[in-house]
Amino acid sequence: MALFAVTYRYTANPSGRDLHRPEHVAFLAAQYEARRLIVSGPTDGGAGALLILAGATADDVEGLLDADPFCREGLIARRTVTAWKPFFGADRLELSEAAR
Repeated sequence: MALFAVTYRYTANPSGRDLHRPEHVAFLAAQYEARRLIVSGPTDGGAGALLILAGATADDVEGLLDADPFCREGLIARRTVTAWKPFFGADRLELSEAAR
């Protein structure tokens, strides 16, 4: 499996995100436990997020993220999925066996 850098840019609906955040966090936690999500966190003061995921293809990652409650509820204005091969610092990542 390869690694993919994913960016989220959220819609201007913080109350919608607050409402669905527990389910969104549970979804991400399940992906982390399944070793699909390597690392993630908010960007730009919470206006977006960066996620690093393991997947077979970009389409595979897109399909997985379509199940994210934030996506399902229309709270993501823009999402990018880009193949990513770390060079410097790769040894510092605790990559899943599938992503190596």
